[in-house]
Amino acid sequence: MCQLLGMNCATPTDITFSLTGFAARGGVTDHHADGFGVAFFEEKACRLFIDNASSATSPVAELVKRYPIKSKNVISHIRKATQGPVLLENCHPFMRELWGRHWIFAHNGDLKTFQPFLGGVYQPVGDTDSELAFCTIMQALRKRFPGSQPPLNELFHALADITREITLHGVFNYLLCNGQALFAHCSTNLYYIVREWPFSTAHLIDADMTIDFAQVTTEDDRVAVIATAPLTDDEVWTRFEPGELLMFRDGKLELRTIVPIPESVRLANAANTACT
Repeated sequence: MCQLLGMNCATPTDITFSLTGFAARGGVTDHHADGFGVAFFEEKACRLFIDNASSATSPVAELVKRYPIKSKNVISHIRKATQGPVLLENCHPFMRELWGRHWIFAHNGDLKTFQPFLGGVYQPVGDTDSELAFCTIMQALRKRFPGSQPPLNELFHALADITREITLHGVFNYLLCNGQALFAHCSTNLYYIVREWPFSTAHLIDADMTIDFAQVTTEDDRVAVIATAPLTDDEVWTRFEPGELLMFRDGKLELRTIVPIPESVRLANAANTACT
């Protein structure tokens, strides 16, 4: 299956350490070699880097790993294709505008018989059901709140309603961000960790690299990292419950709800961990 990586922070932080281990899964320690992407928010806008080469071989991935861009919100994705060929337009994360902000989305899963009606404002560029799901979310939010963005707690519950409809069609692990908060939904596998003062050391699973966070942080720093599978082998990661939707802001878990997964989909999930 594809893999997801997200970071939500109290202060602008670089993701170089986590991205080094994560990128190795795109062809070195794992087989997610059908594309790579990462988005860094700066307030309302973001820097988006995508490549249809694997993260293990992509010059874009190498550039980003060596360029410590600091951001409060980051989403990255490595792809194992099922729906849609290995083309640039099918690489995650995807970006759209809503209420004068960039929104970023990345998906791990496989949505069967998913054929929503899209009215025209949001249309997929590529061939994946992932981008189709993103356009569906954007369209539904725009329809529900046509004037302006609602408060984040209201937005969170609207997103839970939309997720409930889409998850009827299959595996729907995703990360979504608007630069203010990071939303994470789990159908099968997602983990998170919150690092805060007093910080300690961490060692990557996928690369022989250790960092002492106490040497590069202050008491004001707090970082939540979300990943398909734990990135380090000497920290305690929390596993999402199936159906769990979480909202992180300023490096903290702020909101949580369960979006029920139908039994038919739950059984299919156990046998199907592909990604588009």
